[in-house]
Amino acid sequence: MNWTVLKALDKLYHRENVSINQTLRESGEIAYLADPLRLIQEQGKHLVAQYGFAPFYEKHYQRNFEKYQDFLNTNNLLKSQSRFEEKDIQILIKIKADKDAGNLDQLRKQLAEADESVRGLSQMFFKNDKYLDNRSSVVDALKVILEVTHFSNEKDQQYMYRLECEDPEIIVLCENLDFLTKPNKPRKHHIELWYAGGKNIAKLQYAQTRELPIYYSCDWDYDGLFIIYPLVRQKIPNIKLLMPNGAPKSIAETEHRSIWHNQAKRNELANAGVFNSRQLILIDALIAQDQWIIEESNDLVTMLDLS
Repeated sequence: MNWTVLKALDKLYHRENVSINQTLRESGEIAYLADPLRLIQEQGKHLVAQYGFAPFYEKHYQRNFEKYQDFLNTNNLLKSQSRFEEKDIQILIKIKADKDAGNLDQLRKQLAEADESVRGLSQMFFKNDKYLDNRSSVVDALKVILEVTHFSNEKDQQYMYRLECEDPEIIVLCENLDFLTKPNKPRKHHIELWYAGGKNIAKLQYAQTRELPIYYSCDWDYDGLFIIYPLVRQKIPNIKLLMPNGAPKSIAETEHRSIWHNQAKRNELANAGVFNSRQLILIDALIAQDQWIIEESNDLVTMLDLS
């Protein structure tokens, strides 16, 4: 659901006139409320709330609408032309909270030094390097929140982000950015974190581990295990894959895009010694149950203890 639909529902709740536009006409949420629920009705060029709409709105939409509206207003992000998906606003709220807590101080400095690209930011925060293409409202919001004046147009910057600590004992290369936005625990345990940008790992060719042990943390899905990790191993042959401890999630229920394909890739990598027996047992279980394990659902320190 997007912000335009949420605003329309709030107007209906306050009995304001809502004109039907293309966004509302194409909205699955509006269609669901109209039929089968019959809580709203199209009358001419307008939507009209029906009996039962108000309590349904209060239960399912009002709290989120007020939270999002307050966030967008407070941060001066609410423009007439703004186009936000609900998940965009949720991610922006998380980024703002991390920034206010000081968790992004080092990252923001490195962003400025790297002259990061829009697609680089997209990969960091949205797990898809093309997600921010043609989403100018979200890009502008990121500039405001991160206090960055511009992003470059290049797709892949040759720059790696690090969360450094005193007296590092271990390096963990992360597929996603999340662990780098929570600095206290890794620093307490002398863990240096690296983030290269998902599949954009060409820059690892120049990485210097300083003879420290290095581990790989990733989503346990097809892309993380069967595509990115083998490429990482080519750049850093001594890297070790961390065993996850997060709860598996259904690929279908989470609408995850990285789906398990046939067994050929799994068998090829197993025969090449990319995975040990314990890792293969878990991989086979995930494939059989059509599940995956999200990297940020793991406890980093526990993973290192178990690996």
